[in-house]
Amino acid sequence: MNFLAIETSTEACSVALVHGDEVIERSEIAPRRHAELVLPMADDLLAEAGLSRTSLHGIAVGRGPGAFTGVRLGVSLAQGMAMALDVPVVTVSSLQALALEAPEDDAAILSVIDARMGEIYVAAWRREDDGSVTLIDRERVDTAAALVLPDATAWHVVGTGWATYEAILRERITAPIRSADGARFPQARHVAEVAARAFRNGEAVAPELALPVYLRDKVALTLVEQGRA
Repeated sequence: MNFLAIETSTEACSVALVHGDEVIERSEIAPRRHAELVLPMADDLLAEAGLSRTSLHGIAVGRGPGAFTGVRLGVSLAQGMAMALDVPVVTVSSLQALALEAPEDDAAILSVIDARMGEIYVAAWRREDDGSVTLIDRERVDTAAALVLPDATAWHVVGTGWATYEAILRERITAPIRSADGARFPQARHVAEVAARAFRNGEAVAPELALPVYLRDKVALTLVEQGRA
């Protein structure tokens, strides 16, 4: 099966191409440049593999949560490409893709994205024997200070939320922190990893049913709220 995976929900812009058993990827940390980068990345990957867009059997996309404009861009591009090619779409949680950046062992994984406005997008995961991750606590948006986690013997923490709120998160995480990396982002290769299973299991949907996940409706503080911050 050939399919593209797109991930634009954070500062990282990445596209991966699954071509049979091979996965190739382009990724760049490029805030506010996703719109100009993502399609050229896709075309470069297709050219490298000797494929055309019409060779694709599906599109996968990171559905968020993340930056509103980035999430909307990625899902809109996935929908548009899939409609033009008449192929299905798989949407993948950007927090799940981020969790797959963590080391592979028995520690629980906390994926945490800086949501701005004093908040984080966060979810907790368990690593399975096959390398996949399973959600053990709901995806949500919250303040770092309000974070309550399920029991775990140890944690890996990944994502920009750690870079911004390390001190607060250290207070909220009571089990040992085995590793923490605030410079990790959701990547298209991990979107592809999750999506490959979904395609095999018949979980792809029509393009118009591929929807973004924002977790919150509000994307900016009012002037009054900014003054209080």
